[in-house]
Amino acid sequence: MSNKGKGPAIQKNAAGENKRPLLVSLHYYRGFYVMFLPVLIFAVVFNYLPMLGIRYAFCTYKGIKAPEFIGLGNFEKMISMPGFWTAFGNTLVISIVKLLLNTFMAVLLSLLLNELRSMKFKKFAQTVVYLPHFMSWVVTASVFTLILSPTNAGLVNSILIKLGIIDEGIYFLGSQDWWRPMYYMVNVWKDTGWGTIIFMATLSGISPELYEAASMDGAGRWNCMRYITLPALANTIITVLILNLAKIMNLFESVFVMQNDAVIKQSDVLQTYIYTQTFNSGALPDYGYTTAVGLASSIVGCILVLVCNKASFKVRGRGIV
Repeated sequence: MSNKGKGPAIQKNAAGENKRPLLVSLHYYRGFYVMFLPVLIFAVVFNYLPMLGIRYAFCTYKGIKAPEFIGLGNFEKMISMPGFWTAFGNTLVISIVKLLLNTFMAVLLSLLLNELRSMKFKKFAQTVVYLPHFMSWVVTASVFTLILSPTNAGLVNSILIKLGIIDEGIYFLGSQDWWRPMYYMVNVWKDTGWGTIIFMATLSGISPELYEAASMDGAGRWNCMRYITLPALANTIITVLILNLAKIMNLFESVFVMQNDAVIKQSDVLQTYIYTQTFNSGALPDYGYTTAVGLASSIVGCILVLVCNKASFKVRGRGIV
């Protein structure tokens, strides 16, 4: 019988396993490879070719003359710079607190949404909490700059003054004590709704029979949540935390649009430090030094992911890498 339309001919290798010749398979599935080609080109051009620039981390390169190899000189300079260590510490603290707080609020909001009985209201509530995610950080920062303004136009200060809680306006985004709490609040408002998507998907996959059986045994809502819902979410929470750990060293846009000179010590992170050293240093930028800082940031992020992946093996018996 003819094999036409049934794919490339299958041959058996020495071990008796079915195996198609490579060239025949490539030709037969050529349409799939053509469809994949744009993605491959994009990944190579924007993700892999830029990695060739890592070599500048070991050079002094000020953009006018050719790069000059200096070995680990940039890393020695980086270690001796107080500004680097301030930015490094801020990056870890701000990113980890933001990650834990956003994850906690996303789980809490998911549990609350899951308890709603009216499907129409549930869908409406989900849509409302998702919407802030689609606002750009520039627009978000502009809106909250107005809301938190110390002038009479500031909504928060106006309310606090009318309630008699404060006597004069507080410059929340310009205060060293208030900047970080305000930053975390804005992040929770913007990203929590979007973060609930994964958790809501997990909750929708829990068998209703488990809740029915628990109810028949006399379990209330709290016990159902404690013994059924939260254990079902545990693996998802761990996975989300590990995946997001890869991003904690790449904090930039949300901080950049909300920081100012008055709070630079509390808000400067590695990516804004690199930006400042490159474009606002007041001198000819040394691309070699800023490349070295970026490389160090990437290495730390990779180490954090590997450590947490190892912890995942300990906690749930498998990792994600």
